[in-house]
Amino acid sequence: MSRIEMIATAAFGLEALVAKELKQLGYKDQMVENGRVTFWGDEEAVCRTNLWLRTADRVLIKMGEFTATTFDELFEKTKALPWGDWLPEDAEFPVDGKSVKSKLFSVSDCQAIVKKAIVEKMKQKYKKSWFDEKGPRYRIEVGMLKDVATLTIDTSGAGLHKRGYRQLSTKAPLRETLAAALVMISNWPADRVLVDPFCGSGTIPIEAAIIAQNIAPGLNREFAAEQWANIPGSLWRSARQQARDEIKTNMELRIIGTDIDEDALSLSRYHAKRAGVGEQIHFQRQPFSELRSRFQYGYIICNPPYGERLGEVKEAEDLYKEMRRVFNTLETWSLFVITSHMGFERLFGRKSDKKRKLYNGRIQCNYYMYNGPKP
Repeated sequence: MSRIEMIATAAFGLEALVAKELKQLGYKDQMVENGRVTFWGDEEAVCRTNLWLRTADRVLIKMGEFTATTFDELFEKTKALPWGDWLPEDAEFPVDGKSVKSKLFSVSDCQAIVKKAIVEKMKQKYKKSWFDEKGPRYRIEVGMLKDVATLTIDTSGAGLHKRGYRQLSTKAPLRETLAAALVMISNWPADRVLVDPFCGSGTIPIEAAIIAQNIAPGLNREFAAEQWANIPGSLWRSARQQARDEIKTNMELRIIGTDIDEDALSLSRYHAKRAGVGEQIHFQRQPFSELRSRFQYGYIICNPPYGERLGEVKEAEDLYKEMRRVFNTLETWSLFVITSHMGFERLFGRKSDKKRKLYNGRIQCNYYMYNGPKP
């Protein structure tokens, strides 16, 4: 097995969670930076991290990192990397790019230079002058940040938030990776009732059920690296079988999702069934104002409307005031709310015990945490 340097990319604010997940998988040799966690593993790690990471966006192979302030420098240093170790003769290798605060600010030029350098390296490796690119896909990215180029190959394909269960979505859906993060940050114990009173298409309850049952989030989808000769199919089969063996079956979960939109609830039930947790979640139509529970202790984890659009701010603010009234009837419960509204604590009428800056897509939010007493 080779020692491979890899990068798990993450939304800002989730890097520490991704690092924790990697450590739990056994990959403790790591470095945490903004938007990514660099770690080292082997070919098996490509399979296991894609299958198991709940809060990461992608798993990339890091081909190299170097300073480049001219296109000649970018070309020569890219060409010097061991592309032939990964790219087969028939590889399809599109090049994406981005540039931030770098002298080489033209992304299209950076992409073209990197593509040309890789082709020249492939000519040396395979002793031919033309490549059809009809084989497995190896998506390459050149990222320029403050004149430092990072060259990677994407092993995931579609982003890791695409678990495979959500085929349709409601307006302003929450990404599965962020929903999983909200549940994990809350430290919700699986023997406690969990309610999402604004469940939409069901992402938070579904991710909670998947976490509680220890279901690998990538178990029911495919990854780009499954087509690569470098990663034997036996490794993927073994990793998937191990993941199936580790599922906790016959768990009695008390997870409830409510919403006022019957169409959204219909989607929730459909998605939960596709995710294999349809029996573990109860979805029902209910206005938030009617939220009650016979359980003394529980968790509310929710993504209420933010009031991002003009004309919806007042509606969102009235809702936050209503949340305080409802939560007063559940004073022994814990409450976790993500919103971009900076006045949430004032409108809710209570300062949070903790808050954490997170991003819902490109929207900067705070995750407000109100911890109830322990039973």
